[in-house]
Amino acid sequence: MRKMSAAVFALALAGLSTTASAASFMALQAGRTDGDIDVSDVGSISDKGNNWSVRGGYYFHPNWAVEGFYTHVYNDRWDGLSLKATALGLGVVGKKNFGADGNGFFLSGRAGVAQGKLEGEIEGYGRDSADSIDPYFGASVGYDFSPNFGMSLNFDRLTGGRDGVDITANVLTLGIEFRTE
Repeated sequence: MRKMSAAVFALALAGLSTTASAASFMALQAGRTDGDIDVSDVGSISDKGNNWSVRGGYYFHPNWAVEGFYTHVYNDRWDGLSLKATALGLGVVGKKNFGADGNGFFLSGRAGVAQGKLEGEIEGYGRDSADSIDPYFGASVGYDFSPNFGMSLNFDRLTGGRDGVDITANVLTLGIEFRTE
């Protein structure tokens, strides 16, 4: 019975992906990060910096996709201290187009989990890094010029923490997305 249920589920999924205009996508994004690092019993620092992101995935339905991404969240050096933050994630995307044939203006949202990594170095003292796996979420507004190309303004919130260190990164980007059917 289990094998039969699994086979029916697999066939239904295969049918869904072919009848629902399945498409893969790749997005390139660049922008600014507003980040906060809070160290318990020590204090916090805030800074802004440049970021970039590469996202890719698969629309298994015109409104739903799975995505994977890498984001270079932050990288800066000052007065003998350097910090670098990155994130690698996996999630789901929901998208609603308001134009004809899936073109025109759209809104989208995404959520999933990301492994964030913070690397730090203090000149003369050494280097250390920490990572954590935490939820992320984001939203976009954009315009699809064709079924294969669009542009968007994106906001993502990445968080992480471990051993008394909490990190929050608000990431604002402008992106381009390429899709294939």
